[in-house]
Amino acid sequence: VAFTKFTGGCGRHAQGKLRNAAGDKVRWPQKATKIVLDLLKNAEANAEMKGLDVDELVVKHSQANRAQKQRRRTYRAHGRINPYMSSPAHIEIVLCKPTEPVKKADTEKPKLTRKQQARKRVTAGGGSA
Repeated sequence: VAFTKFTGGCGRHAQGKLRNAAGDKVRWPQKATKIVLDLLKNAEANAEMKGLDVDELVVKHSQANRAQKQRRRTYRAHGRINPYMSSPAHIEIVLCKPTEPVKKADTEKPKLTRKQQARKRVTAGGGSA
């Protein structure tokens, strides 16, 4: 994954050139992908419990929102205390069976305004009189 923000400790790799990343800064976020993979496995187990065919399911919707920060404290030198906060997230994944796409209806030509009709007449007529 190419990193564009928070690239302070991000190293440079040759694969960054293939991704057209700025400064070849890429990473492989193993922790985040493991969490999403665990959620997918959980959704698969839930589908089996409900009696659904797991092979037919597709991801219809996925969303990640920021959650409320969890506050702790860390103790510093000279008796000071600083916040030690984590940034959790709410992740939502919806699986469903794929449906057949709805055919697009035949649409009529859009109605033109008077101004657009006048422009069309002028260009069709070959310019000025």
